[in-house]
Amino acid sequence: MDDRPILLLGCGYTAARAARVLLARGRRVLATTRDPAALADLAAAGAEVLPLDLADPASTAAFASRVPAGAAVLSSVPSLPGPEGPRDPGPAIREALGDRPARVVLLSTTGVYGDTPEVDERTPPAPRTPRQVVRRETEISVAAGPWSTLVLRPAAIYGPGRGLLEMLRAGRYRIPGDGGNHVSRIHAGDLAALSLAGLDSDLTGAFPVADDHAGTVREVVAFAADLLGVPMPPSVPPVDLHETLRSDRRVDGRAIRRRLDVTLRYPDYRSGFPACL
Repeated sequence: MDDRPILLLGCGYTAARAARVLLARGRRVLATTRDPAALADLAAAGAEVLPLDLADPASTAAFASRVPAGAAVLSSVPSLPGPEGPRDPGPAIREALGDRPARVVLLSTTGVYGDTPEVDERTPPAPRTPRQVVRRETEISVAAGPWSTLVLRPAAIYGPGRGLLEMLRAGRYRIPGDGGNHVSRIHAGDLAALSLAGLDSDLTGAFPVADDHAGTVREVVAFAADLLGVPMPPSVPPVDLHETLRSDRRVDGRAIRRRLDVTLRYPDYRSGFPACL
């Protein structure tokens, strides 16, 4: 790994995991958030926590001078809220970064593949819903910046305190239809490892990220419910659920792991779910 400073733009669930690894390695880490108090633990560990609200033009304009020249950036900024639905944060990201970074790794989503049922590194984007279209617009906007760009498109991200296990514990999960749709996943720790490898590489392009087993919803929920000792949740018509819960997509994420020489710690949910507990 090189010694460039690392800027975590939108330091959320996955980026915070990456930050802890970087700090343990002695790297300089800058992490942005709308609420600095939310990253108090990272600040105590040595991260430089910077306030940034990409929905606020004044905040965005003032931030550019704080970006270290030559920095590597991990961006996991979600879509911005708008009066007519989600909107692309890409222009605000480019204004906030200016021309100072040398490298950007963008965490996007496999949602940009739309209804494509089988996805690998050769699959073209085919966004269908407004949310998917906005995420694709962000990829295009960020990749047009004056830096080298790697886009990672993770499948459903899970880990301690997040995902299917927590929804089952809270009694909030519902099976879409007969549960025969396939969902690919990636553990947040493995996604963080891929992100860090991407930051210190010169690889460009866009790649899907997933573990090695895209199980059906019913298969995965049955395993998780047994693990937790809770009953199987009820089924509901898919139309009643958010688009991410009713998708049917199998993702082959092997290409990016080969290119970055990363081995998954949790190659499937059967190893990843118990680790979350």
